[in-house]
Amino acid sequence: MALGAGLLPAVAADASDSGVVEVFNHAITNNVGKSLIAVEVNYKPGEKSPSHWHSKTAFIMAYVVSGAIRSQIEGESVHVYEAGQTWYENPGAHHVISENASKTEPAKLLAIFVDDTTHGALTTFDD
Repeated sequence: MALGAGLLPAVAADASDSGVVEVFNHAITNNVGKSLIAVEVNYKPGEKSPSHWHSKTAFIMAYVVSGAIRSQIEGESVHVYEAGQTWYENPGAHHVISENASKTEPAKLLAIFVDDTTHGALTTFDD
């Protein structure tokens, strides 16, 4: 995602392989000042995202398209989500684990953000 800091270290040219790609970004016309942004996150087998923070104004819903994703928000338990499962993250969430739960199969998730239209980076990596 060339959305500021991104969710993974780099945006891959081939979204089916690895990386983050913005797939939708549109103002919510009946909620002035808010936008709906969707990003596809593709993990190679065993791939991880660095721990990161999400925008303090973004509510996030994540949907596992394929494979299995291991995820942990600071202060919560580690969860493994399978294809078809969802979870949410509150504004400003610190995502301490986000990774492909499989060492042999790729995984894909769709992250849907509701954020200020004038938002900055959706994701900022820990130092």
